[in-house]
Amino acid sequence: MELALHVAQLGFPGAPASTARTLAEVARTADEGGIETLTLMDHYFQMEQLGGPAEPMLEGYTALGYLAGQTERIELGLLVTGVTYRHPGLLAKVVATLDVLSGGRSMLGLGAAWYDREHTGLGVPFPPMAERFERLEEALEVCAQMFGPEEGPYEGRHYRLAETVCRPAPLREGGPRVVIGGQGERKTLRLVAQHADSCNLFALPDEQLRHKLEVIDRHCADVGRDPATVRRTLIGPDPLADVDGFLAQAERWAALGFSQVWVGPQQDDPVGSTERLVSEVLPRLRELS
Repeated sequence: MELALHVAQLGFPGAPASTARTLAEVARTADEGGIETLTLMDHYFQMEQLGGPAEPMLEGYTALGYLAGQTERIELGLLVTGVTYRHPGLLAKVVATLDVLSGGRSMLGLGAAWYDREHTGLGVPFPPMAERFERLEEALEVCAQMFGPEEGPYEGRHYRLAETVCRPAPLREGGPRVVIGGQGERKTLRLVAQHADSCNLFALPDEQLRHKLEVIDRHCADVGRDPATVRRTLIGPDPLADVDGFLAQAERWAALGFSQVWVGPQQDDPVGSTERLVSEVLPRLRELS
């Protein structure tokens, strides 16, 4: 079982003057300590449940470019980019740039978007849910085409590109890992089977997680894909609140087929809590299979 670090809150002690330094220290600690993936949020405003727009929120890909220069081996991405935030041609170019400048370490996380307040606040169009899912599928197709050798046009219902040129191409063979966030069974998990390298679920009760994975397996069967090629990941609770309890739960997740769990550093001591994750949690988590 691999450990990923998701930095969702940026109200660090001394912020904003300390933000760059603290974020870099968290990233270097995770990188040097063996954490596999580091992700940030992709929002214009902080989510309501974490304090809302009054709380700080960085532009995600700018921040990842900064962290690419602070690290050497860790995978970098956003968990996850809302399809409404950027035109997919621009998104593919941004992610390819991150991949090249990080030495092949970018990850593409995508979802249908949900936070209407931030869209209204900044004047960004927020289509109805059905249209957002249509756009999500097209965006996945556009990114796949731009990450590959095809440079011809793309003709979709919502997006039309005359030339899908993306040079330099991503360094990672086949393009960055594609992670689709969400757990809707009819649309989101179908898109996982069709387009993604990984799913990303919330830490639901075990029986509900088993059911979600069975749904992915059925969608894979429908499209002729080996379900074993879909990596199963999830977002877990704070391990440091109860290390033994977290590891016991992680063992059950591993038995279900999950291979990576995202956790967050503690906002009041992000560097120290990341150090504890590396020393107290990661070695024991790696023993699970």
